[in-house]
Amino acid sequence: MRQFVLVAHDVPLDADLSLDDLASGAGRLDLLCRCLNAAFLTSHGIREDVRAYLVVQDEAAIRFEGSELRHLHPDERSTAALVIGALEARSDAVGHREVQSSPGVHVSKRGLADVLAAVETDGVVIELHEDGSPVVDVAPPGSPIFVLSDHRDFTDVEAATLEEHADERVSLGPERIHADHAIAVAHNYLDTEGYSRY
Repeated sequence: MRQFVLVAHDVPLDADLSLDDLASGAGRLDLLCRCLNAAFLTSHGIREDVRAYLVVQDEAAIRFEGSELRHLHPDERSTAALVIGALEARSDAVGHREVQSSPGVHVSKRGLADVLAAVETDGVVIELHEDGSPVVDVAPPGSPIFVLSDHRDFTDVEAATLEEHADERVSLGPERIHADHAIAVAHNYLDTEGYSRY
């Protein structure tokens, strides 16, 4: 199982979002949709062995399960609709107990620390950060949990949380890249067993 934890700083929690304004009015939901698509979609299929969490403003955690997902398509609007549907269902969630908003999409009232505490026993928690160890110097883990931020840097509180929960801090290359590209690179690194098999 590969897992991704995406921290969303600016997406509004009220779910009153326009599919026609994903970049600004929706707090860069366009980028996060590209991240989700990169996490799950292949050319003609879906990665069923992937789980992704979208942590919105440290108050809502939307969990996507590749083995259960339906209605995830390559366009940003349909992915955004899944996120908006989850935010709408958030009011039915009680604390950490999840509510399913659509097949493979679940939402709860949890923040980053709660999500990391729940998943850290599943595998190796890896913070993706430009100041980390070069990925080529790190053996590909069997059950990685990659944590990355949206278009903003981690806050001081998030950085402290990651220091407590992350096993490693890894850089994917010498240049800063977009979060969705980072997910694609991480998948490629694992798919090729550390760039050793093609």
